[in-house]
Parts: sequence; structure tokens; C-alpha cells
Amino acid sequence: MRIAMTRKIPAVALETLESSGADVVVWPEQLPPSPERLLEHVEGAEGILSTLNDKIDGSVLDKLPSVKVVSNFAVGYDNIDVDACTQRGIAVCITPDVLTDTTADFAFALLMSAARRVSESHQSIARGEWKTWEPLGYLGQDVYGATLGIVGMGRIGVAMAKRAAGFNMTVIYSDMYRNESAESELGVEHVEFDDLLSRSDFVSVHTPLTPETRGLFSTEQFKKMKPSSILINTARGPVVDTDALVEALKSGEIWGAGLDVTDPEPIPADHPLLSIDRAVVCPHIASASEVTRSRMAKLAADNVLAVLNGTTPPRCLNPEVLTRD
Repeated sequence: MRIAMTRKIPAVALETLESSGADVVVWPEQLPPSPERLLEHVEGAEGILSTLNDKIDGSVLDKLPSVKVVSNFAVGYDNIDVDACTQRGIAVCITPDVLTDTTADFAFALLMSAARRVSESHQSIARGEWKTWEPLGYLGQDVYGATLGIVGMGRIGVAMAKRAAGFNMTVIYSDMYRNESAESELGVEHVEFDDLLSRSDFVSVHTPLTPETRGLFSTEQFKKMKPSSILINTARGPVVDTDALVEALKSGEIWGAGLDVTDPEPIPADHPLLSIDRAVVCPHIASASEVTRSRMAKLAADNVLAVLNGTTPPRCLNPEVLTRD
């Protein structure tokens, strides 16, 4: 059993795979492999433990006839063509649930940081600009009692709503599917997307990247938001039109932003977004706690082994391939 890991991830993954007797090859470099190097690295493997940097589509799979499972070290899977995998009888697995609370924690941390100008004021001290306490210095936005609009009321959206309850926030949400359990248990209100934009003091994005959500937030949407509003994105960078966001922040159409994901990613150090004081930008670290990343690694490894051993993996997107002859 040959398994290829496309990045170094927490050690529990390699330990789990090697304890099964598998022949495991691990990409040794800090940066992810290029498409060409990726093919070389995974050649002959039956299982691939991938990361969100690896684009795996039909053209790649056609060159890898031995692959039986692709296990993504992520809850998102926009880097994988699931239909192409299904057509070829390849199982696609992900790592949901184990990162839900950690990601929601970080989304709320971004919300607080952007609202109260934490990063901006810290940088001013580091630059030697703080001279005295100022009555009008670094005035921010209140969080308690504000209205939080959640775009995508899945696991992480629900976890975000629970955190908002502790701040006595009014929570509304927009999703193509009603989450009636969240409505009854948490008191959240389902609204149309445009209504959410106009009513929310904070808009937090928790939707997957799909053709429908790509560029979901652009010039038109920012014009519908409050000038005091703050956008939080811990989902995927391309859900937000970065150029339009820069213009909205500069023009005052919205007040601030807290971003864990960007488009492009990584964002260049000289990008205009990084020169805007009220934009808090982080390097895609919402799930980056030691415990959570280790849980993700273990689940990703368990997914691979289950498929290759002919059993049902914990988290499979296309379980129908498992029953094919």
C-alpha cells in the first residue's frame, strides 16, 4: 500500500499511516509542490493525503491510474474535482467537525480585533506613535448588542452564532437551505441575502467556495452594507472580490474587515489591502491550534486507510464509489 502525503502535517498522520504497514512518501519541502512535481511525487500511490494547495482534477487523475482515495487535510474541497474522482471510482474524503469550534473561535477573534482596532493600535505602539491616552484615539465599533449576519449556517456558522449569544448579539443568517434547528435552539432568523447585508453590523462568511459563491461579495454587495459594518471572512478568499473590498474600505462604504483568507493567497506584501489600517489580515490560520490540526491529521490518515482497507471512511463525500465492484 503506497500513500503519498503532499505536505508535512502533524506527526500523528505519518505515525498512523506507517503503523498500518503502508509505504508512505512525504513531500519534504516547506512550499507545496508545483503541478508537475505533484505528479512525480504521487506517481504509483493508491492513496493521496492532499492539502488545499493541491489541484486535483480529471487531467491529473488520468495520469494517476493507481489512485483509489484522495483525503484532503481540510473541510473545504474546492481544490478537488469530486465529480471527476467519482467517475473514476476514487473516494474523496475531508476533515469536518474537528475544526468547527477552533475556526469559530478565530472568526470571532477577527471580529473583535477588527471592531476594536486591536492590530492597528498595536502596530502604532510598535512604530512609536503612541504618546498619551487619547479621548478620541482608536474609536471602534461595539460588539455587544450588535447585529451579526452569518452567510452560511452550517457547522461553523452555528458555532459562530453560539459565540455571538454571549455578547447579546442579534443573529440573522442567509443560506440556500433553512437551518430550522438553529432557528429554534439559538433564536437566529433566516433572511434574504440583501436583507442581511443592509441590517448587519458584522457580516461573517462561512460558505464553501462554489461557482455560485465565487465573487459573492463585490461592489454591489458592499454598497448595500452599512458604512459602519465589518466583513469577516474565514471561508475561502475568492468568495470576496479583493479589489472591490479595497475600494469599499477606502471609500468608507464599509468600516472594516477581518480576513483569514484572501484572493490571491498568499497575498503579496505590497498589496493595497495591507496598507488599510482597518483591515486585519491573517495567513489562513483559523484552524491552526495544535490540538485541532493534530485531529485533522489523524482523521485524514484514518480516511485513507479505511478506503484502502475496504472499510467505510469516517468522512467521505462520494460514498457511492465504495460499493462499486
